[in-house]
Amino acid sequence: MLKQISIALVTAFFISVSCGTGAGGENYRLLDLNQQTELKLPQVVSDLKKSRIVLVGEQHSNVAHHRAQLAIIRALKEAGVEVAIGLEMFRHESQADLDRWVSGKIDTQRFEKIYYDNWNFPWQAYGMIFEYARDHKIPMIGLNVPREITRKVSRNGFQSLTQQQKGQLAEVSCVVDQQYMNYIRQAFGGHGHGQLNFIYFCEAQMVWDTALAVYSLNYLEKNPNAVVVVLAGVGHAQKGAVPRQIQMRSKVPFSVILPEVVGSIDSETISTNEADYLMLDLD
Repeated sequence: MLKQISIALVTAFFISVSCGTGAGGENYRLLDLNQQTELKLPQVVSDLKKSRIVLVGEQHSNVAHHRAQLAIIRALKEAGVEVAIGLEMFRHESQADLDRWVSGKIDTQRFEKIYYDNWNFPWQAYGMIFEYARDHKIPMIGLNVPREITRKVSRNGFQSLTQQQKGQLAEVSCVVDQQYMNYIRQAFGGHGHGQLNFIYFCEAQMVWDTALAVYSLNYLEKNPNAVVVVLAGVGHAQKGAVPRQIQMRSKVPFSVILPEVVGSIDSETISTNEADYLMLDLD
């Protein structure tokens, strides 16, 4: 599922750095999809504080999306919320490294190597979030599974995993609503998997969704006053994905914020079935 970084991606990164929106929360506009009302980020914080999990979607290569994620984290932190940051980008097995980073026990150069062992997108796209977490001692949580598990499921199905590999993951099957199924089919077609079985690919997506939900809930169980801001790709953050897995396991309140992507994710194509808020003008 991880992609190789291309020259085009790096070029897009530098363009986004020079052209994107600033980090100040007052500069961000969100569409409340329940009320069909446009709000500034500070106006949304009081509602987000009622959630235990806030999922903020991203396109991994879009730096403007990451700046918006940081603005949300900052706004909650400055509102007195006990924030933690959940990461699709880091495997759960790397938790000790994340703890060392937040506590200042490892420098940036060494941590970047750990980052690239977990994720393929440029450190510069995410570095501001990691640095803010370290500077403000905000816990960061690795939410993903080892890559060999995802690889094994995508090739041979969930049942090919051993009990040890399944760990805390309940039985996973490709049972989703039609809207999410359509998204998975599009993702499958875009990955160039050749003869890879679609059901197994779908189950691999479910493994990611389940892991992000389970590890977020585990953190909340140990930290009952925290709000976990989960950073994940738009496909995982939408309500049919990770939030569905959360609802299957808990009654904790959550909110979903997706970035506006003109022609793909916008006020004309999205509803409360996918998200609660749409962050506007990020392209």
